[in-house]
Amino acid sequence: MEYLRWTKKLVNEALSERRVIVISGVRQSGKTTLTRQILSKNITYRTLDDTTIFSIAKQSPADFLKHDKKTMIIDEIQKVPELISEIKIVVDNNNRYGQFILTGSADIFALPQVTESLAGRVKNIRLRTLTEGEILGTKPNFFEKILKRKIPSQIEGYDKKKILELAIRGGYPEVVLLPQKSRKGWYRDYLNTLIIRDLKNIANIRRAGMLNKLISILAAWSSKYINTDEICSYLEISKNTLKEYINLLEHLYLFERVPAWTKTDYDKVGKKDKIYMSDTGLMTSILNWHYDEIELNSDRCGKLVETMIFKELVTLVDLNPEYSLYQYRDGKKREIDFIIETENNEIIAIEVKSGSKVTFDDFKHIKWFRDNLVKNKKFTGIILYTGQNTFPFGKDLLCVPMALLWS
Repeated sequence: MEYLRWTKKLVNEALSERRVIVISGVRQSGKTTLTRQILSKNITYRTLDDTTIFSIAKQSPADFLKHDKKTMIIDEIQKVPELISEIKIVVDNNNRYGQFILTGSADIFALPQVTESLAGRVKNIRLRTLTEGEILGTKPNFFEKILKRKIPSQIEGYDKKKILELAIRGGYPEVVLLPQKSRKGWYRDYLNTLIIRDLKNIANIRRAGMLNKLISILAAWSSKYINTDEICSYLEISKNTLKEYINLLEHLYLFERVPAWTKTDYDKVGKKDKIYMSDTGLMTSILNWHYDEIELNSDRCGKLVETMIFKELVTLVDLNPEYSLYQYRDGKKREIDFIIETENNEIIAIEVKSGSKVTFDDFKHIKWFRDNLVKNKKFTGIILYTGQNTFPFGKDLLCVPMALLWS
């Protein structure tokens, strides 16, 4: 089954505006399927997963890039980063838009072998694993509903049990179609392939066992602030090595940081990033978490649900360049899970609550943030929770079913 990806619109627009489009994202997120949906005709498609094609690209990159079609798609571009310099030469000699679509399971421009940025020639587009909205075929209009107050009073069908089941499944297109009993094996094979094959394309990693441990640690830390001293002590590595390995995992799109919101003179505001795993299905598989263990453990439940909401929100932010995603924490232990800020100085402060009950006390950090740091901006504060009804909690404060993200 093929899903209509929200990112398709961005790719179509880029084909008429840029000479090169790079679609990057974690392996098996659907990059190849997306490109074939967009360009069903007049294309040349070559994948560097094919050993013969890989050899040709490696030995003669200039000849490899010759084609007589409108667009050439090169899949898994990170395997032959030398192609980037040759692509620059081609598109500098011909400024026609839509010449190349490059897909990669690693951040190609972060590789040390790549010295060309293709600035002014390239559009970088991130493809993540499926959102619930993409699976259901709904529109990505969550922010519009919130800002214009077009919020239904009730959304049925998504209680806490259902939401946890969706989070445990995750959003990899192939996994969505698998029976539950087959998912763990798929994720195990997937991760082994990623470490054994993909990491060697971007770095010389000799301690695969240690990297497996680090992935498990970071998965358990998803939605939290990393304690580097504790991790270094446990793995017996230096801070520089830890930083290098975390960067590698980010370049493979397994993890992602959310920066702190610091647009204030308030001197106690925190500046640390939060880290999230890119897919909750992979997260629960790595940690060997099962439904009963999550439901009865508030810490696990909170991490999992917040990570799921992160993936939903960040995908929506990808589609809207006028939106930015942050988080907030200060020295007084006030925290807000997500801050969405628009170019029009509109702020949406979002707290995620894995429970199905909300009280006025749950809004105390959002209210403080509103009253002290963003007085002159249009503000909306919401708590996304696992209940099914929308309730007001004061001026511009609402508790909203998290299913609004995909309904």
